[in-house]
Amino acid sequence: MAGWELLLTDARIATMRQGGGPYGIVEAAALAIADGRIAWLGPQKDMPKVDAAETRSVNGQWLTPALIDCHTHLAFAGNRAEEFAKRLAGASYEEIARGGGGIMSTVRATRAASDEELLEQTCRRLMALKSEGVATVEIKSGYGLDTQNELRLLKLARAAGDAAGLSVSATFLGAHTVPAEYRGRTDDYLDLVCNEMLPAVAANRLADAVDAYCENIAFSPAQVSRVFETARSLGLPVKLHADQLSDGGGAKLAASFAALSADHLEYTSNSGIAALAKAGTVAVLLPGAYLTLRETHLPPLQTLREHGVAIAIASDCNPGTSPVCSLLSTMSLATSLFRLTPEECLAGVTRNAAQALGLSADRGTLEAGKRADIAIWDIGHPQELSYWLGLNQLSGLLVDGEQALDSHST
Repeated sequence: MAGWELLLTDARIATMRQGGGPYGIVEAAALAIADGRIAWLGPQKDMPKVDAAETRSVNGQWLTPALIDCHTHLAFAGNRAEEFAKRLAGASYEEIARGGGGIMSTVRATRAASDEELLEQTCRRLMALKSEGVATVEIKSGYGLDTQNELRLLKLARAAGDAAGLSVSATFLGAHTVPAEYRGRTDDYLDLVCNEMLPAVAANRLADAVDAYCENIAFSPAQVSRVFETARSLGLPVKLHADQLSDGGGAKLAASFAALSADHLEYTSNSGIAALAKAGTVAVLLPGAYLTLRETHLPPLQTLREHGVAIAIASDCNPGTSPVCSLLSTMSLATSLFRLTPEECLAGVTRNAAQALGLSADRGTLEAGKRADIAIWDIGHPQELSYWLGLNQLSGLLVDGEQALDSHST
């Protein structure tokens, strides 16, 4: 057996593997890393006799999979604090959007920003997530809404991941809303998305998936189907903003295309959930948007559980409906707003979040052969990660087997 590069000893490990008891816990454990992968883990007393270039005791701290934020809109310029104030004064999100605000106000700011400005702002948000143990982040486009700017945002998302030292999964969201220059000509805009944007995205390998916003203020199921058919013809998997403001059949639509995930789901019907379960589509819940919009209609959590649908949670960090750049806070909000259990929350930002990005074979749990993305926590039990609001107990972070953060830099 070849030698190990790093051996972590005296650990308590929450592997998050299914079928291994709550949290997949291994007590009095060790974990070995070689070539950026987990080479071995288990009870320290059972450790094979293999030389390690470096051995480090974590002194009883907890190891978990590094966290995964599987739904964000981090690549944008400006902010929408003024609209936030308007909503507090009683204006609805839909009223603001129909008045030319909402997504379009961010599109205008993003189009006007330089590459350097966009990269700096995106990196700042990525580093905030990384400081909480996040090693993989999904970033959507959708604030360009023309070919040049949509491609630019996808390229900048990847560049920001490289600069921040974490993994970015890029998602094309050209079907986010209809830009002002196409107002009243939705089908013409979708011609641009399907005939020009998507082929360019695929040809240049700029995205890992394609998303769309299926809602009465955005695109109908029939219009989204057109986008998804094109994506499928180009070999790109899909995901969907579904049933956030109304039951528009989004969950069923996502399931019909075997989508990686259906996200939001506050108004999803029982039949929609059954369809998600049959398709193996992950339900991504977004408590930050629920809180910011002061929504009162809870996503159907118990029905999701009863159907065995995998549940992920994500920050949905964006300038309008979820100005939340903390995945730990999102976990806490998911317990208080949605009544997820602490274990469901941790699974939702590790194992199930990886599934929502199509990355389950590579990360999301701690087990031999998987990428060595590992968070080290100075906690007494993993349930504390959802218990605190505003307390970061990260002690260290390994990304691809390399030290990315330690207690002196978090």
